[in-house]
Amino acid sequence: MLPLMRDRARPIWTSVLLLALYIAAGGYSTQMMGGPGEVVLFWPAAGIGLAAVVRYGLRWAPLVPLGVLGVHLLFDPVPMLFLAYSMAANLLGVLAGAALILRGPAPEPMSVRFGLRGVAGGGVMSAVSALVGTTGMVHAGMLPPGDWPWAAGRWLLADLLGVTSIAPAVLLASLPASRRGRLPSGDYAPEGERLAWNVALAASFLLMGWGASLGGYYALGLVALPLAVLVWSAIRFTPLHTAMGIAVTMLLVSAVAGFGLAGFPPPQAPVDGLNLLGFLIVVSVLPMTLSVAMYQQRSASHRLQQRADTDALTGLASRDAFERRVKAALADVSAPPMALAYLDLDHLKLINDTASHAAGDELIRGVAGLLEAHRHPDDLLARTGGDEFALLLRNCAPMVAEDRVRVLLRAIEGYRQGWGRQMLATTASAGVVAFLPGQAEYAQLLSQADAACFTAKEQGGNRVCMARPDAGDLLDRTAAMRWVVRLRESLEHKALALHCQSIVPLQPGLESGRHFEVLLRIRDPHSGEELMPGRFMPAAERFHLGTRIDREVLAMTLDWLDAHPGQAESVSTCCINLSGDALADEGFLAFVAERLRRSRFPGGKLCFEVTETSAVRDLARAQRFIGQLRSLGCRFALDDFGAGFCSFNYLRSLDVDYFKIDGSFVRDMDSSPMAEAVVRSINEIAHVLDKRSIAEHTESERQRRALAAMGVDYAQGHALDRPAPIADYFARPFPEPAR
Repeated sequence: MLPLMRDRARPIWTSVLLLALYIAAGGYSTQMMGGPGEVVLFWPAAGIGLAAVVRYGLRWAPLVPLGVLGVHLLFDPVPMLFLAYSMAANLLGVLAGAALILRGPAPEPMSVRFGLRGVAGGGVMSAVSALVGTTGMVHAGMLPPGDWPWAAGRWLLADLLGVTSIAPAVLLASLPASRRGRLPSGDYAPEGERLAWNVALAASFLLMGWGASLGGYYALGLVALPLAVLVWSAIRFTPLHTAMGIAVTMLLVSAVAGFGLAGFPPPQAPVDGLNLLGFLIVVSVLPMTLSVAMYQQRSASHRLQQRADTDALTGLASRDAFERRVKAALADVSAPPMALAYLDLDHLKLINDTASHAAGDELIRGVAGLLEAHRHPDDLLARTGGDEFALLLRNCAPMVAEDRVRVLLRAIEGYRQGWGRQMLATTASAGVVAFLPGQAEYAQLLSQADAACFTAKEQGGNRVCMARPDAGDLLDRTAAMRWVVRLRESLEHKALALHCQSIVPLQPGLESGRHFEVLLRIRDPHSGEELMPGRFMPAAERFHLGTRIDREVLAMTLDWLDAHPGQAESVSTCCINLSGDALADEGFLAFVAERLRRSRFPGGKLCFEVTETSAVRDLARAQRFIGQLRSLGCRFALDDFGAGFCSFNYLRSLDVDYFKIDGSFVRDMDSSPMAEAVVRSINEIAHVLDKRSIAEHTESERQRRALAAMGVDYAQGHALDRPAPIADYFARPFPEPAR
């Protein structure tokens, strides 16, 4: 059994003060007694004694019999026999009550659970004290034996009222602020409301007295007025404030009732005294219980807010907390120039993959501590993502901000984190944007800093990139990021639209049936506008969304053809573009195989188009990719052929069926002999390699005739067919092949 808090040394004046309070409270109570054989109506000294022992430990229990002795010597002389009983009754009661309250682990005083345990301990204390004390009154001849039950009941309730109304105030006032449950001042009512509350409490006392002076049997019901004010305190103020209010109220109400003031008749019959005490105990318990419950709710909310504002791994500010503080700084137009920095660790994925994610987390934690140690004292640091950090650099021009961040990057570069037998190390890239408070928005600044950080990574990492309004690459990066957001939204909302455009034979004897290319459009969810691929595909490929779009286009195409078997029968070749990322995605091969297995559309009618530059980037991987899809029956076309001016030597390694001549050469045929020569050469090489040629962007009848005269096999463009939604495309006749 331990006190609520160990104290190495308690000043003597605390002991003297508590003893003086005990004697004064006892003397106050004895003044309301009608005679030497009467039990007091209210014993606030019980609350003082129990609070002292609970607060400081059992070694303070002797304070109680000393206080009882002082009360009887100064205010209430009694026979020596009863004096011994009285001192023993209060001492044994305090010991029993404190034993119940302090059993087991030291409880947290600012909790409803401790309050209920305190009421239970007070009940045990009061019962023990009443049993011993009233027995002593009978033994000393101060009380007829027949009145013992009523006297014992009144003694018990008088002590219990002292515990419920006085002990919380004494206990909370004696605790240090850290144990009293201090919360931020904003969690409680302001000082002006506290003043209004004081006025309201005083007014409730006056109204209670005025109402009682008018007479009536139910004057005690006016206690509801101060009770309402105490409930107000419980909701809006600290538990200590409420406890003090309860103590003052009970002292005043008991005095009014005990002395018969303001029209309140003192209780005459024993049952009247018991009813009054029971009512006052309820009045004192309810506001205190509500106050502690409100404190626990505020405390839990405060802990949750602290948890939300703190990054669990590093202990730094979280992303949300950082955003709030930066927005507050932006609102201060009188503040000096600032800068926002965005840091991203380089190649942390390698550490996660080779040493484990636990090692990566340990490295992030170490880098966070390093940044915290090296940052400027006025700067604000936060972890905003997995391996990403953000800093608000205060009072610094752009060059100063760049220098500060460069110091941080050098510190990260030199940092080493031990992990088992390994030494982990990393570098970081950073983007910085300088600004004046009041002239920028947080979202825009963060976007610019993130774009600058990405540019630093693209330039090799371990460097700082400053974002400037005239930095075209950063603006392009920001625009691409916005496109990615729109693309993700379109994919989530199934806003992709398929169009088709015919690929028409220019030579007789070629395949019959529909030969077409599937073209992608995106319907803007907000405006309904259909967006062309040239606007969004560069951003999709830059941020590795190409494969996801490829999957969606293939799935939508096969779904439509499966749902329209009659139209699917008319298809000879369906061409679908693939992004460069698809060539390196093993999962895409499995997706195609699974999708074709579930489709009635034969794989032999599918032709995948890959660009020349994507194929030659990794020739071996491209050939392996083509070979695996060919095993499913699929065909291939080399798209935009000639645009890369690559060597023709690799063509023997790529097992494709079609060369699609880049449209820029086809468009310039009329005005550029060189363009015409390139088209002719590509067509001849295709035929030498036993491939078919397709001329893209055939925009005029003259170009069509020229291509046919050269021997080009197919043409695609507005001169032959215009793209149309897939349903409209199949609803119209397809262009007739050349005869």
